Amino acid sequence: MIEKVRAHIFISGRVQGVGLRTIILKKAVKSNLTGWVRNLLDERVEMVLEGEKEVIEKLVEEIKQIKQGVFSVIIKNIIIDWQKNIKEFKNFEIKR
Repeated sequence: MIEKVRAHIFISGRVQGVGLRTIILKKAVKSNLTGWVRNLLDERVEMVLEGEKEVIEKLVEEIKQIKQGVFSVIIKNIIIDWQKNIKEFKNFEIKR
């Protein structure tokens, strides 16, 4: 059985001003996930994803693999709060 969930995620490291939100947007849309991503004032990135748990887990693993390179992204920590899917979103977007 496919498990649909909601994940509230916080990412820390060098994650702002390096194109991470755009990378996440593209990966989430390609993976048919819904929700949003945004920068926080404390220099973390926050996102909420809804969709299949396996797909969200795969996306998180892909994010962990983003290292220094074109975007100079450095992921230090990812905190995930798994929640019940409430089907709040119709698409995925970058919040400003």
